[in-house]
Amino acid sequence: MIFIEYPKCSTCQKAKKWLDDHGIDYKERHIVEENPTAGELKEWIGRSGLEMKRFFNTSGMKYKELGLKDKLPEMTEDEKIALLASDGMLVKRPLVVMEDKVLVGFKEKEWEGLL
Repeated sequence: MIFIEYPKCSTCQKAKKWLDDHGIDYKERHIVEENPTAGELKEWIGRSGLEMKRFFNTSGMKYKELGLKDKLPEMTEDEKIALLASDGMLVKRPLVVMEDKVLVGFKEKEWEGLL
């Protein structure tokens, strides 16, 4: 299991504590220092079963700065993936990547049912 995080993110900190409290092993990955590649994102989005919009950090400053709320509907899937791959701060976090599933964001109830 890979736990992709931004260490200063309070939601990531809560999620990490939850994993530790439940004795779940994971490998940490800093989302800015090692941003997901376009290939990884494409694979994870497909594996997650979620719409691509869920992978965007819509509350982030970078998202708002770039005016993505208005631009995303006009973009192709490949353009959206390239954009996500260009800057880790655009990606919703934490991300938990496992062989059979991908979790986006931290919702304790959801994680309890899936991990």
